[in-house]
Amino acid sequence: MTANTAAGPVDIGATGVPDLDDVAGHWVDQDEIAHLPSLRNQQGQAHVNHDLTSLSWLAAPPFTFGYHTGELRVDGVVPAAQRFLWKPWGVRREHRGDGLLLSTDTRMALSRDLLLWRIVVTNESSEARTVELAQDLFAMAAHAEVGYGWLYDGPWNHGMHHDFMALERVRATTAGRERHYLLSPAPRRLRLGRPRVPGIQRDEDHGPMLLDDALPAHVSHDREPEPRVGVAGAVRGLRVETADGGVIVRADETVVLTPDGETGLDTFALSPGLTIGFELRLDTAGQSGTVLTHGNHPDSLQIGVDDGRPWLGVTGEREATDAPLAAGDWHHVRVRVEADQVVMCLDGTEVARTRHWSESRRWVPRIEGGTVAVADSRSPARAVFAFAGPPAGLRIEGAGGRATWTCRIEPGGSVSVGISCAYGTDVDAVSAEARGAAEDFEATMRAGTDGWRRLWASMFTPGNPDFSGHLPTFTAEDAELARTYYMGALQALYMRSVRIRPGEPVFLTGGPRLGPTTTYFWDHCEWSRMYALLEPAGLRSWLLRVLAGPYRDSFGVENLGGGPLGNAYSSTDYALFRLIEHYVCVTGDLAFLEETVGGTTVLGHLERLGLGWRDRRSPATGGVLADFGDDPWQLLECVPTYTGVVASFNAAYVASTRSLAGLYRRLGRREDADRAETEAGQLADALVDLYAGSGRWQVRRPDGTDTIGHCLDFGLVAATLHRELPDGIRREMTDFVTDRLLVGGWMRALSPDDPIAAASDRPDHGAGGAFPAWPAITAHGLARLGHRDRAIALLRDLPSAASGGLWGQAMEIVTGADGRHRARVAERGVATRECIAGAAGAEAVLSALFDINPTFATGTPAGLPAALSVEGVGTLTRLGPAA
Repeated sequence: MTANTAAGPVDIGATGVPDLDDVAGHWVDQDEIAHLPSLRNQQGQAHVNHDLTSLSWLAAPPFTFGYHTGELRVDGVVPAAQRFLWKPWGVRREHRGDGLLLSTDTRMALSRDLLLWRIVVTNESSEARTVELAQDLFAMAAHAEVGYGWLYDGPWNHGMHHDFMALERVRATTAGRERHYLLSPAPRRLRLGRPRVPGIQRDEDHGPMLLDDALPAHVSHDREPEPRVGVAGAVRGLRVETADGGVIVRADETVVLTPDGETGLDTFALSPGLTIGFELRLDTAGQSGTVLTHGNHPDSLQIGVDDGRPWLGVTGEREATDAPLAAGDWHHVRVRVEADQVVMCLDGTEVARTRHWSESRRWVPRIEGGTVAVADSRSPARAVFAFAGPPAGLRIEGAGGRATWTCRIEPGGSVSVGISCAYGTDVDAVSAEARGAAEDFEATMRAGTDGWRRLWASMFTPGNPDFSGHLPTFTAEDAELARTYYMGALQALYMRSVRIRPGEPVFLTGGPRLGPTTTYFWDHCEWSRMYALLEPAGLRSWLLRVLAGPYRDSFGVENLGGGPLGNAYSSTDYALFRLIEHYVCVTGDLAFLEETVGGTTVLGHLERLGLGWRDRRSPATGGVLADFGDDPWQLLECVPTYTGVVASFNAAYVASTRSLAGLYRRLGRREDADRAETEAGQLADALVDLYAGSGRWQVRRPDGTDTIGHCLDFGLVAATLHRELPDGIRREMTDFVTDRLLVGGWMRALSPDDPIAAASDRPDHGAGGAFPAWPAITAHGLARLGHRDRAIALLRDLPSAASGGLWGQAMEIVTGADGRHRARVAERGVATRECIAGAAGAEAVLSALFDINPTFATGTPAGLPAALSVEGVGTLTRLGPAA
């Protein structure tokens, strides 16, 4: 099969704002895409899967969906999607084979709790065909007002929790790609006693946090965690045997269990045919707690008791027994692991057996008047499927339903099926929503497309009804450069949510697999000029919320509950300073600095952020530059040597200190201004001393120094010290980026020949690729060093890496069969399909090419001109912000 896998030759940007359809998406073959497309509707998000219809990771707080929504069978077979077309209003999937063209269009209706599917079958053969379509209808929906951290709670047959790895294994079974999902293939440690805190997906406290198979516990703090206790008793005679009888774990001695104790045994992976056997004695009756756990993950195999009754848990399942164990007696427990089920026997009798997720007893389906209604027994969530044209057959299937159509299709003819699924808490309202959408199906589909087009037009229109500001119109002769700008604008629009904070639009950081209510400070600052232009009122409100909380102890905020999220980031001072600076300097709202929040004025916060280096100095690393400590998870996460004194954020402190000096002069604080200017000069001199030659920079720690070749050092140093760097250093920095980092129309964050590169294979911050903001800060640095032509060349290439959609959190470099490098949105591990930092490409058009770089040091904030033109680049019109 052939497909158009490149953007079309549309002359983007030649006459102003392009049509949204020309900016957004193109067909991509299945074998060219790693991370499948997403859906968003300004209040929720979801992922399409490898088949033609199912969705997973659906989160529209306060609603979340578990597992997936059901696959389409054609004559009894589940076809795989062979190619995908993403648009902001929906995703099309196609399969061609055996004389049939199967085309589907899946959507989250704009600003509605409503899903839509259009299924079209075209007979491309020369003979009439009779085709049976069967669509599974699952709506494992839950309603919850809490639990929306970066690792947000999703519904499982047994409760609510985040289980990234297990849900990805469920997704991998769609379209017959994998047969089984229940067992993790990763080796994990067997433990007796109290389980560890859930959500920290690694076995050992000191284990590495790898993008592929580990996550920090970035969960929200607005709900009570599940109790984690062991039992009082003992285990003896423990054996773990493989299918062929080999013993891989053996513990003959008696192990005493206490509610707070833990005994670690050997590490192994679960495999079909494996058995775990032991004898268990409880000291007292009626206990509740965990006896055994394999791993420290949400999908871990666990055995425990509830009020003395044994239970078995794995991958969102928990099967309980009826009879309590007699205290003081020894009982033989045996667990047999199979590919699709786990069975527990007690004293020789089977007492528990897991089942396939689709056979859940949590969700209760029923057929009502030609619809399928599904009720969650653990929350008030309700969902209803309705149909545009009644199916020939409709029946209950496990926890959902199945609709069938038998269609005779003449040569060259087509048949079309429409399905709607509404969700909410009022079953009558949900039913009416689903039925209404099905009855007027085509109009409902058109309304979504038209709504996105209206929002797109509003983004560039002064005084529009949707945003408190607007973005400038970019007219350019270079269509690919214009495409970068307009795709960056679309990235911001696509990540917008209007339901999380009523009256305050929120721009999400990532998803759909993570963070349906989360914004990271660092990612937000990568498009801060655009943010201040497009949504100044929203940015102002967001900043006040952030400054009221413990922002220095977190990396972002969970916007629904309003609380802080995650661990401290070394970037926070830089990010929040820049967001405040750009808001005030773009809008001219100097009064904002006088507002009191969190016990001090915004100006007080600004000083704390901009002069944060004063509290970070250490005599062990020179005593002048900021020392960011020894935890790589607070700096670049995956580069173990990037700790201590680094060039990047020290350069940011030089910039913020100089900017504060300009603000102090405006405020008449001359002594403070003189001191800040002197200190900024001292920081700059010490920073230049970190230069290690050949475009690389030193990293200083108390135990020694390293050199590193990372784009973050280049970008922030070039942005700050471009005027004072010697010509030789400027030339070496530029050549280093061009020769070692730029590749495949994208770049690597870390030089592949760096000594630490082998231990930093992440495709966002390591040598495997780059975070979507890094090409933008690199282009900005190139332009500041006098190489605008190189900046343009880099920026115009960025759309080719977007995998038929927009940019993701990790963009990996891959090598094609022809030996050529290219970039694509990474899927492996916990990378997100979209990231707000992808808007940085458009931001760089403003900053690098039009020199829109407002700071307090450049004078009085006086707004922006109505238009700007740069020869060889183009023109910005409608530039000035809203009053």
